[in-house]
Order: sequence, then C-alpha cells, then structure tokens
Amino acid sequence: MKQTILVAGLGLIGGSLAKALATTKQHHLIGFDTNEQTIKYALNNEIINSAEVDFKTAALKAKVIIFATPISETIKLMKELNDVPFTQDVIVTDVSSVKGSIIEQANKLTNRHITFIGGHPMAGSHKTGIEAAKQHLFENAIYVLIPTQACRDDKVEQLKTILSVTNSHFLVLKPEEHDEMTSVISHFPHLIASSLVHQARKWERKHSYLPNLAAGGFRDITRIASSNPEMWEDIFYHNRDKMVQLLDEWVTEMKEMKRLIVEEDKFRMIDYLKEAKEYRDGLGVTQRGAIPSFHDLFVDVKDEPGAIAKVIQLLANYEISITNTRILEIREGISGVLRLSFPTKEAQEKSYAILIENGYEVSKDL
Repeated sequence: MKQTILVAGLGLIGGSLAKALATTKQHHLIGFDTNEQTIKYALNNEIINSAEVDFKTAALKAKVIIFATPISETIKLMKELNDVPFTQDVIVTDVSSVKGSIIEQANKLTNRHITFIGGHPMAGSHKTGIEAAKQHLFENAIYVLIPTQACRDDKVEQLKTILSVTNSHFLVLKPEEHDEMTSVISHFPHLIASSLVHQARKWERKHSYLPNLAAGGFRDITRIASSNPEMWEDIFYHNRDKMVQLLDEWVTEMKEMKRLIVEEDKFRMIDYLKEAKEYRDGLGVTQRGAIPSFHDLFVDVKDEPGAIAKVIQLLANYEISITNTRILEIREGISGVLRLSFPTKEAQEKSYAILIENGYEVSKDL
C-alpha cells in the first residue's frame, strides 16, 4: 500500500524533495501551494500525483507532511495543523534553516496524532521556484534532523528511511546548536555578500566601468546575494539574535583588520591571512561537514566552442566520475579556468595525469 505524503510548498526545496520521493514509486505525493501555476507545473511534469487547494483537506489524507514553505508561513500552517481531526498518526517535518522558532511552535502542538521532527536539508541554489527543482539536489548533502523532546527515536528512524531516497547524510542536532552553526556558515555570509554588493553599487557612482571589472573573486563571494530576498528577510528575522551577535563580532574583527593595515603590521597580516587559508583549506578534509572533501583540479581552457566539452569527454573516456564543474573565469579571447571536483583523491590524481599527458595546463591549487 502506497504511503501518502503531503508536500506543502512546491518551490526549489519542496519540488526537489517531491522529485526525489517520486523515484521510489512507493508514495502518493500530494502537492499544496498557493500559486496555481506552480501546482499546474508540478502536475504536468509528474512531480506530484495530485494537488489540493485546501491545506486541512490535504493534511487529513497524509501519513507524512513536509513543510517546504518560508519560516513564518510554516509556523502559520503548524497552528492550523493542530486543529486537524486526524484519525491516524502523522509525522510532520519542515525544511527551514532556522529551527528555534519552529521547534518552539512544535512544542505547543497538542494534537496527540502529530509527531514533529524539524528538518534542514543543507543544499540549495541561487535559483528559485519549482522550475529549478532537481531530483539530486540533496545528494551527499548534510540533512539535519531536530526532534522535539517528546519525539521517539523510532519516529526519527522512520523519517530517515522515507528521506533516504535523497541520498543525504543525516545528522541529529539540538535547535540551539543548529541555529548557531548555520548562522556562522550560511546566514551571516549572505548578509555580508549583500553588503559587499551594496558597497560596489555605491562606488559605481564614481566609476561607471566598475561592473565590467566585477568578475572572479567578487562574483564568487557575492553569488549568494542573488537568492530570494523575501526568503532571506524571513530567515534573518527568525534568527535575529544570532545575526546581531555575529554583526558585533564582525565589527570587532574589521577594526582589528583596519589596525593591521593602518599600522602596516606586515608580519601579523601575513599570519592572519595564513591562518584563514589553512582553516579554509581544511574544511573539507573530513566528511563531517556540509562542505565535501576537496579533490579539485584547475584546468586552463581556451575561450572557444567545445573547449570544456573536450575536457569532460576526455575524462569520461577513462570512466572517471566528476562530481562538479565550474568556470571560475572566462573572457573572450583569453584562457579561462575550469574547476573539476572529484569524489576521491585517486580520481583527482588519475585525472591530473591524463590531462597533463594530453597537453593541458593543470594545477591542484589555484
């Protein structure tokens, strides 16, 4: 008998979860979304099996409910869910990147049929909407689960089994430690990226050609500023205490950087930059975190049709798997840099030898 799963919110994350769950053919997927075009797209592309325009009606049919809506909307729907006259037990989870507010609301639920387990699949894209949804979006990503105090261990295992089709690595955390860590490595960097873009926009008033030079490092470090503004405002609001704390720490850090520059403290500056490099380079040494191990190669390629395809095909001929590719720099008439990421050190070394043998300029560090 198929298990009915309700996915409320069919954007990038909800749509990607639905696509992954659909691969098993073991579930009947109900979609709920306030956008009619999104529902139509999901049905036409067989991302969901059916749709409901009334949330409570959809919830009554489900054995598992996944909230893939913005944090404030999730809290609103959780309040509605508490009044649903369930006749069976249901597991309820969410995908929000801030857990404090969510778990606080979950602890207020009095409906005895509801077991709430907070969730946060740590993967995404600067693109939004169901059109950007990908079945493999969460593959090898960290998927954090945050059970309420009343949640039984077997319910957590049951949810893990259902979500195992995402091929994620599950990690169980408490809400406070989750929110602190995601503040540092996700939320605050977005705030900084947006501030850097604003700084560049102000300087453009003086140098109109500035946007033409905004490439390489600037594009990489500010890419996340292109994400959904409404979603990020909601995140900052629900994690505002942590954001204020990190901003205070950042101001202190920048004052120290300013002092090193003003006083021309070259040796301390070198140490500061070296310490940052060593910590950053070591982030992916183990499989403990959301950043996978780094097994990268950097290949110089000419800006000409088929240049990148030739590199990929060459390695494919040797049955080498590439986990990710990225163009770090490309300009008309000059070389670009293609970053290739591999699942193992062995694949990286073998690829390095093949590319060198075929006349490519390759390095393991950029």
